[in-house]
Amino acid sequence: MENPAYGFVVTLPAPLDVARERVEAALKAEGFGVLTEIDVKATLKKKIDVDFAPYLILGACNPKLAYRALSIQPNIGLLLPCNVTLHEIDGATRVSIVDPLQMLGMESDNADLHAVATEAEAAFRRVEQALAG
Repeated sequence: MENPAYGFVVTLPAPLDVARERVEAALKAEGFGVLTEIDVKATLKKKIDVDFAPYLILGACNPKLAYRALSIQPNIGLLLPCNVTLHEIDGATRVSIVDPLQMLGMESDNADLHAVATEAEAAFRRVEQALAG
């Protein structure tokens, strides 16, 4: 399991469509919904006529956490929704979940905003654990 500094990674032994169902269920259990979807494979084929492995970028949002963060710092919307990627490789799907604490970066000196990011990070860690287990 690879863990880049900016997120968490879990590899599921399933094709993307099956993995997506598991990912969305785990997100939902933590209060997140999928607001946006980018089909990278289809977009790359359409825009530059290249073939790419199945790859989705899902924009996940927990409305309560988003509301709290936006109430503290309206410009935090530049970092919302939180991205979750699904990349199919050899029949398995690599799921990467952004780390909200890493996204927060420069705003980490704001204790209230840091508390929201910490809560989101804990929720995404539980999603990671649910998928890994």
